[in-house]
Amino acid sequence: MEILIADDEEDLLDQYKFALEAKGHSVITCKDGEQCLKVYTTESEQRPVNDSDTQFDAVVLDYQMPQKNGIEVAKGILGINPHQRIIFASGHIQETFLDSIKQLRQITEIMQKPFSLQALVDTIEDKDIYLQLEKLNVDIAAIKELNPSHAQIKAYFDVLCRLQKGRTF
Repeated sequence: MEILIADDEEDLLDQYKFALEAKGHSVITCKDGEQCLKVYTTESEQRPVNDSDTQFDAVVLDYQMPQKNGIEVAKGILGINPHQRIIFASGHIQETFLDSIKQLRQITEIMQKPFSLQALVDTIEDKDIYLQLEKLNVDIAAIKELNPSHAQIKAYFDVLCRLQKGRTF
């Protein structure tokens, strides 16, 4: 798998890269959101893909980064390819979850920091989670104006927790 990761903590980036490459994955790392968006844009210009394909099998974004935060980067990436799999790494999962619904208008995967390297590998390699989220996002897209109530957000959050099998929350 090809994976793009952005995190402003260099030690974490090195650990993520090492763990994923040890499993045979190709990994590109970025130290901030702006650099990540530039890498993604360059890759999309150099390697155009079909409508259902993506530049990377997964993009892992730290929620809070300098230059551009994870939500801003995700907006840019999804503007280029709305089918790109995005996984947020965050210590603030409910805030990240709410922002992903309100600003991105879709549910994304979220891993609560700190998490084990094995949890990262397992989440990235589990494509079934992403397929289930795509189905859930179809439901969200059906809502005319996305201004979900607290109860709706909680219901979506509960579904996300079940999809991720408690592995990352």
